[in-house]
Amino acid sequence: MADVVTQTGDADEAATRSIADAMRDPTATASQHAAQVKQAAGEAGPKALETMSQLFYTGSYVLAYGVVYATVFVAQSLPQDNPIMRGFRDGGKAAVDELDAA
Repeated sequence: MADVVTQTGDADEAATRSIADAMRDPTATASQHAAQVKQAAGEAGPKALETMSQLFYTGSYVLAYGVVYATVFVAQSLPQDNPIMRGFRDGGKAAVDELDAA
């Protein structure tokens, strides 16, 4: 009879440990998941900022390239020895000199 009580007590203790372990594991898993979500949210801000920065850089580059290329293309296609082109050259040189002086 004592053996049956001991075996039943051992089985109850094992079941209790099993239940305790089962309850502890989801808690630990939930805590780990919460930490991962918090870390991912912390990384999302800098990644979004980097993406926006890259987008603005690319847009600015394309705009500047298009404006400068078109301007140079038009300027090169015009006759070079006339008062308008001399005025553009002299005005551009004066602007660059003024920037260097500032």
